[in-house]
Amino acid sequence: MKKTWIFSLLFFLGIQLVAVAQPGWNWPEDRATAEEKNALYTDFLKQDNFKAALPHLDWLLANAPDLNESLYINGAKIYEGLADNEPDAAKTVQYQEQALSMYDKRIQYFGNEGDVLNRKGYTAYKYYKDNKAKYPDLIKMFEKVYELNGVNTLDNNLLAFMDVVRRFKLTGGAITDVQVLDYYDEIMAIIDLKKATGKNLDRIEKISENIDKLLTATVTVDCEFVENNLGPKLKTDPTDLKLAKKILQLQLTGKCTDSPLFMTSSKIVNEKEPTYSLTKVIAQKLAAEGKNEEAFKYYNQAVELADDNQKKAEIYYDMARINASDGQKVAARANARKALSMDPSFSDAYTLIGNLYLTSYDDCRGGESKVKDRAVYIAAYEMYKKAGNSQGMEKAKEQFPSIGEIFEEGMKEGDVLSVGCWVQESVTLQRRPA
Repeated sequence: MKKTWIFSLLFFLGIQLVAVAQPGWNWPEDRATAEEKNALYTDFLKQDNFKAALPHLDWLLANAPDLNESLYINGAKIYEGLADNEPDAAKTVQYQEQALSMYDKRIQYFGNEGDVLNRKGYTAYKYYKDNKAKYPDLIKMFEKVYELNGVNTLDNNLLAFMDVVRRFKLTGGAITDVQVLDYYDEIMAIIDLKKATGKNLDRIEKISENIDKLLTATVTVDCEFVENNLGPKLKTDPTDLKLAKKILQLQLTGKCTDSPLFMTSSKIVNEKEPTYSLTKVIAQKLAAEGKNEEAFKYYNQAVELADDNQKKAEIYYDMARINASDGQKVAARANARKALSMDPSFSDAYTLIGNLYLTSYDDCRGGESKVKDRAVYIAAYEMYKKAGNSQGMEKAKEQFPSIGEIFEEGMKEGDVLSVGCWVQESVTLQRRPA
């Protein structure tokens, strides 16, 4: 007993000297006891001896509730530690409730509601996630957490919020599919803000993927659902970027890209927040619908948005293919050459030019020289050769002039011929295999 008093006195004296110089401490009338209790409970906390710390903490909570903010920070740690180690279920719940009350009292005496609720959020979720009676309260709390913290909302609270919404819906809670989507949208808005900071992108992306999974586990997001529930809203207000982004995300998730609504939402989002990927998708969809003029508008925009030459090469190649399908051979070759200027190893572009030449015999035939007329096939062969397309090379070679035709026109292999017409290439004369 004597040792305990000496121990307490030493702590009392030591802490008292610190407290005199430390601002923000509101000591009660019985300061001596308060300083002793403060010294004892904090020392036991350092040892993770939560039970020994509890009576000293409780005395301070009752007699000096506005002592210092640390009282509630440490109080939460003590009650959470007790809850984690308590074998009795009823006592565990009591400790959990006390732990959560520490956050509330901290706000009551010291304010800073946003930050404190942010910290309380995941603890409350951990304690109440299996208690469906608590789901409405958890949802209300998370809404306030998001409102007060925005981009500073703790990462753990992102998944926790969506999981509570999921649990509430699946346990028969009074919540519609549209309300679920509203909560999802609220969460994703915070994720977008976090992504914009450029910090912890891998972690945020993983959280985003898991939230998408929770959504699909909560509601059946199919094409019909999006069309019927969100399509009319966008039609009423086609300037609603937030709604358009939601529709676009859900349509991508539900593989609803053939829907007219997909194109509508894509164009709205692209107008305000254009990206290479989205612009390219719009262009490809328009091209598939035969709206080539409009498609080229978006393809050209995609080239501007592309951040590397490989992406630009792909766009130019897509444009070349459309030109080719429209019989615009000069334009097709021009775009194929642009693709090659971006990526000289783009073999498909060489093959495309080879195909253009291979099908130009009738277009360019003069009818005066069989050898010169067939030189277009040699031009095609050279393009296939650059592409490494052996099948194309063989096909073109079968149409070369024969040795007899070359001899009859007074020419010889190795002569340089000019291919006129739109091709305008010089080739080295070769003969067809015997």
